[in-house]
Amino acid sequence: MATITVTDLEVFYRVGVTEAERAHPQRLLLTVELEVDESAAAATDDLANTIDYYELTRQLIRFGEGRNWRLLERLAAEIADFILTRYRPLAVTVEVKKFVLPEARHVSVRVGRRGPAAPVQPG
Repeated sequence: MATITVTDLEVFYRVGVTEAERAHPQRLLLTVELEVDESAAAATDDLANTIDYYELTRQLIRFGEGRNWRLLERLAAEIADFILTRYRPLAVTVEVKKFVLPEARHVSVRVGRRGPAAPVQPG
């Protein structure tokens, strides 16, 4: 198993409880961790046998176009579901950071999902 990680991808989405918060896109940072079986990619050195993280980041940058969310929880869950459906990793974790509280560096929500073929970890 391997983990592909994209850390603090800058995106601009409309997210917030109030209409005023959703009136304009806000800067968010996304961190995405994808658990993958790297054996075919490692054996062949072929991008076709893994997840293209460049293409993934382009999709995530566009993900918020024409959409809005009230809660970070829903946004993170929708991103995780999108990644599972489109890229088929064994598992995905999405963290969304929002810069809304002046007293805190950021607030964040972290959501994890396992794909249907992912082995269950004992524990």
